[in-house]
Formats: sequence, structure tokens, C-alpha cells
Amino acid sequence: MSSDRSGSAIHVVAGAVIDAEDRVLIAQRPPGKHLAGGWEFPGGKLRPGEDRRAGLTRELREEIGIEIRTPRPLLRLRHTYPFGEVLLDVWVVRHYLGEPQALDAQALRWCTQAELESTQLLPADAPIVAALRLPERLIQASTSHYTVADASALTPDGRLRGVFCTSRREAQEAVAEGAEFLVLRGAASRGEISALCAAVSVPVYARDLALEEAWTLGASGISEIAD
Repeated sequence: MSSDRSGSAIHVVAGAVIDAEDRVLIAQRPPGKHLAGGWEFPGGKLRPGEDRRAGLTRELREEIGIEIRTPRPLLRLRHTYPFGEVLLDVWVVRHYLGEPQALDAQALRWCTQAELESTQLLPADAPIVAALRLPERLIQASTSHYTVADASALTPDGRLRGVFCTSRREAQEAVAEGAEFLVLRGAASRGEISALCAAVSVPVYARDLALEEAWTLGASGISEIAD
């Protein structure tokens, strides 16, 4: 469990590990654990006071034997199971050393995105599958998987819904109204970006930053959509 928790929620870090063929790794929970037999993204509980990236690095080393580099923040979500509430902190891991191995008596499986969408993942993990369709760099405002618009123009159509915003208040209001990711309309200071990313649970796209710096601040990527 982690000291970074609200109420009694268990803070869990998980990695969507992606290989050179764009396949995503999932793990089956071994016998003797909660939800044994269910498929999930590898990871585990943070230790008290542990940094989120440090916890992810440790968990993936202990569970599947890889050393990760520059993980990309994706989203944070909450789910209530019979044993309690889980705060799932999800990262995309494309850069790592070593070959994933089953070090925790769990089965491992590589899936294409299409296979992942038809796999019976644990209930808390389902929203992650859709979010994995979001790119690191947003170049288009609309694709077959997502659309970005002003909050007033946001309409449900089966795609992930992104909202342009200019402040933390706008961002929080947009998330409350159903935005599934946020795109900063203009440049913001690093402190503002970090604070916004900490305040919301959905992916955030910053502007005028290098990718790895954006990830360090908590953003999921950068926007190159023309104003």
C-alpha cells in the first residue's frame, strides 16, 4: 500500500509494456492472490512514501525482470473490488532492458491491440485499453479513435473525447463533464503543467516541450495540433 492514497484506496502502479512489434504484455494473476486467474497489466502496490516511477521500476523488475527507461504516464483510475478500492496508476513502457519473464508464478501473454480489446481483463483495467490508442504526439484533432474539441462542442460518438483547455480550472471542469483526455491550447510553465497533471486523472497533452520532459512533468504526451 502507498502513502499516496485517498481514504482506504490501495495505490497500485501498473505498466503497459509494449515491444518492438507493438504488442502489449499482460499477466495472469497466480493462485492464492485476490482475483486469481484474471488478466491484468503487470505491476503492484507502492510502498509507503515511495515515488510512483520508483515503484513502477521496482515492481516490473521484481515481477517480470526488466529494467525500464523513461516510462510515459497514461492515466489514473479508481475501481472498487470486494476487497476494497484500488487507485490504479498506469504507465506506458516502451523502453526497457531485458526480456520479460514470469518471476511471480504468473502466466504472461503478448497481445496485439485487437487481441487486447477482446481479452477478459480485470474490470479495473478495461479503460486502459482505449487509452492505449492515444499517441505520444497529437498531430490531428480527429481520428477514428479520438476527437479533440472545445468543451462546448464535445459530443459522445464512441471515440475517446479530448478537450482543449487553458487552465487547471477548465481542465477539472472538462473532466467532470466527461472529457477522457486534455490538450493544452497554449504554452504553460512547467510548474503549471505539473500541477495540472497532478490534479486530474486523465491523460494530458502539453505544448512546446520535448516528449521526455513532458513525461517527467506528468503529461502523457505533447500536442502539435495547429491552433
